[in-house]
Amino acid sequence: MLSHLAAILLASTVGIASAFPLVTYDDDILHSLDKRQCAATLSFANNLLENLHNLMLGAGNDDFSGVADESYIGRAVNLVITDWNSYIGGSYDDAQWLILACWKIADYKYARGQDGSNYITAAQKIYDIIETKWDTSTCGGGVWWSSAEDYKNAVTNELFLYISAKGYLRGFGQKYLDNAIKEWNWLSASGMRNSDGLYNDGLTSDCKNNGQTTWIYNQGVVASGLAALASATNNPSLLDQAEITLDATISHLTQNGILKESCDNAASSTGACNNDQKCFKGIWMKHLQYYLDEANDPARTAKYSGFIGAQESAIVHYGTGAANICGSVWYAPDQGGSQFTVQTANAGIEGSVAAAKYGPC
Repeated sequence: MLSHLAAILLASTVGIASAFPLVTYDDDILHSLDKRQCAATLSFANNLLENLHNLMLGAGNDDFSGVADESYIGRAVNLVITDWNSYIGGSYDDAQWLILACWKIADYKYARGQDGSNYITAAQKIYDIIETKWDTSTCGGGVWWSSAEDYKNAVTNELFLYISAKGYLRGFGQKYLDNAIKEWNWLSASGMRNSDGLYNDGLTSDCKNNGQTTWIYNQGVVASGLAALASATNNPSLLDQAEITLDATISHLTQNGILKESCDNAASSTGACNNDQKCFKGIWMKHLQYYLDEANDPARTAKYSGFIGAQESAIVHYGTGAANICGSVWYAPDQGGSQFTVQTANAGIEGSVAAAKYGPC
C-alpha cells in the first residue's frame, strides 16, 4: 500500500514546499527571533522534519533528502559547539519534538548509507537536559513544561515517556528505561486522565486535573509511549492501557467517525485553531502509527485499520480544498471555516502516511 503514497501526497507536499523557506532555506527569520517567542514555529519545524523523513522512509524516495542539513535545526546539529540549553529556550515539550526529529533524520540517513551520528548525538544531549527537569518537589514528580517551572502538563510528560522507552529500545542505556518506568508510574497516578479515559491538558497548582481541553494529540502520544514501554518491559497490559485512551478518542473526539478538534468548525473561522492546534489531529495519526509499529500485533492493527482508512478518506474528500491542499477540518466539507496552511498540509501528510501503512488495502 505504500506504493501509492506519492500520488496521495503530491498536493500536500507541494503545499509544504511552497512554505518551506520559513523553516529551511530562508530561515534567517528564525535567527532574528528570540527562541521563546518563536517556540511554536520551531515546534512545527521539528514535527515537519520528522514527518518528511518518515514519508521518505515509507515511500522509498528521496524527495526531501537535502532538507535536514540545510535547515536551521540541521545547522545547529552539525555545529559541534551548539549550546542546546540556549537553543531550546526553556521549552521542554518543544525540545522533545526535536529529539524525535533528530532520530527520524538519523534513521533516514542510515537507511541511505549516510552518517546520522550527529543527529543521534544532538538528541542525546537534549535528552540529558530534559532529564534534569524531572522534579519531585511539586506533585511528587513529572517534567516541567518550561523553565518557568509553574506547570506540569500531559504532552511534556507523555513525550518523556515515549522518548525514554524508545531510547532504551534504541540501545541508549538503562537510564532511559528507568526514566520511562518512573514517568509512567507518576503519570498514571497523576489524575490527568479523566473518567472518559482522555488526558486533560495538565495539573493545577495544587496537583489536581485542571479540566482543560482534551487535545487530540495528547491522546496519541501517550499510546506510542506505552507501546514502547510494553516492548521494553515485555508487559502487554500497557497496550491495553494505551487503548483505553485511543478508544476514548474515537468515542469522544470525533464527528461522523472523523477526528474533530475542539476548535474545528467547518462553517466558520471564528475561534479557529491556532497554528499549533492545526497540527494535533495529524500528530495523533502519526503516534497511532508508532503505536501499531511497536505493538506489532495483527489483531490490534485490524482493530484500528478501518478508522485510519476513514481519516484518509476524509482528508482526501472533505479536507482537501480547491488548491489541492489539506485543510484544518476533516470531519465535514469546508463551508468557509477550514484553514489551509503549511501546518494543515503537514497534518494531512501524517494522516496519509499512517493510512498508507495501516489503513485497509
